[in-house]
Amino acid sequence: MLCLTLHLSYLFLLLLALVDGAPPYTPTEYILLNCGSSSNATSPDGRNWESDSGSKFSPSYIQQTSSSTASVQDPSVTQVPYLKARISKSQFTYTFPVSAGPKFVRLYFYPATYSGHDKSNFFFSVVANSHTLLSNFSASLTVSAIDPPVASLVKEFCVNVYDNQRLTITFSPSPSSYAFINGIEIVSMPNNLYLGRRDDPIRLVNFDTTFTLDNNTALETVFRLNVGGQDVSINRDTGMFRTWRDDSPYIFGQAYGTPVHRSNVTIRYTPETPAYTAPAIVYSTARTMGQDSHVNLNYNLTWFFTVDSGFNYLVRLHFCETQLEVKLANQRVFRIYINNQTAEEELDVIERSGGTEIPMYRDYVVLVQDSDGSRSKQDLWLALHPVMDSAKSKFANALLNGLEIFKLNQSDGSLAAPNPDPMAVPTSPQPYPKQKGKSKSKGSSPVIIATGSVLGGVAALSLLLCFLIIRRRRRRLKDHGGHMLDSRSSGTSVMSSDGRSINSFDQDKEVRSQNVFSEIMNSKGR
Repeated sequence: MLCLTLHLSYLFLLLLALVDGAPPYTPTEYILLNCGSSSNATSPDGRNWESDSGSKFSPSYIQQTSSSTASVQDPSVTQVPYLKARISKSQFTYTFPVSAGPKFVRLYFYPATYSGHDKSNFFFSVVANSHTLLSNFSASLTVSAIDPPVASLVKEFCVNVYDNQRLTITFSPSPSSYAFINGIEIVSMPNNLYLGRRDDPIRLVNFDTTFTLDNNTALETVFRLNVGGQDVSINRDTGMFRTWRDDSPYIFGQAYGTPVHRSNVTIRYTPETPAYTAPAIVYSTARTMGQDSHVNLNYNLTWFFTVDSGFNYLVRLHFCETQLEVKLANQRVFRIYINNQTAEEELDVIERSGGTEIPMYRDYVVLVQDSDGSRSKQDLWLALHPVMDSAKSKFANALLNGLEIFKLNQSDGSLAAPNPDPMAVPTSPQPYPKQKGKSKSKGSSPVIIATGSVLGGVAALSLLLCFLIIRRRRRRLKDHGGHMLDSRSSGTSVMSSDGRSINSFDQDKEVRSQNVFSEIMNSKGR
């Protein structure tokens, strides 16, 4: 009887939220700090930012810091919170008296010249309680490595605060450098949304074990995507001001699948997947493989993401079956691969969620190894493939509605990774030096012509030989199967004869550029 009463109460609250148009979650703490500003201000998205000068959140040793205005305002950057900054050559700390529980910590950066200090002079570390979020971090190098270019960025983290503990965020300049910060956002989140799920162990991909995300774990958001749909702004989130991005820049090759959207669907949230988990727009849009079963059985719907090596990653996949033709369990079943390893042998969304229009999500943890110790960037792959082993399966298809990827802290509590390499500055081509002696005004030397002819012939033979080798290699792959190749060449990820993943390449195309979540959160999206 008690369970029934609780369930009815939950449905009543959900209905009330839908009628009022209020977000499903109201944060306990919601702090927006405009660092370096002398007065409160409102950002273009309608949010009110509090000055860090003279407030209860003022940094320690504020007299050793200075407030500065960016020398130039990029057209893509809003004044609030990016134009003002708190800068210092010594350590300073912000202290936030908050309740216990997990919090979003969002750090806003606009690398520019402040008080005569060039943006290349800012290298610093950031520590939140016992977790190192950034180490020797350069916002300038991070922004310069992004394609397409952006002027500002937001770093989003999830950090737990314990009973009788405050949230402290400390900025420490590297030697002979400065630290700066434009804005800080603190937003509470529901318990067990990401952390503290002790009763629900997560599978560790490629290992015969499970992974528990306890409250000691800190997360960094690296991707949050609305798969098959458009960007979802912070004001359309479920009350936590998360941004959901379009997934199309991360699709591998030209096999984009088919975006689907059912506008008149009512998402039926459950206690297992509450309404604050993800917005209804995420669950009402999806990307499927298309209508041709023969084609679908011969490729994988694949995404790839560039991440820091040497970390575990939480991969959360959101699903909701809303297509009218899929009504029963076993009609659409598919396999999930992460980094070319089977993460889920068979997933039937209707069977697992309990019906149509009922959302669900699946969590996986995958280790992206730093095999050579270089701490380089690596690609994390996600692929879906239909399963037709069962006679009940009706559609050779797969779908995905949403995706979140989080970096997990290392054993020392750190989430920090090296800065990107500086962008190479192209050099202007130098003119050929003039040859000494008399030059002919017309024609060319017979020796040069002969040499060019010989080199051209050698090049043609080399190309022909390479073509024959590649053709023979592809025939062998087709005949004997293969493995997923870690390559940036464009193409579609297909299944080999023994069920493993290989790639067919289209070398005349280029893979679309990709960005990390924290790097593309520019001022337009916030």
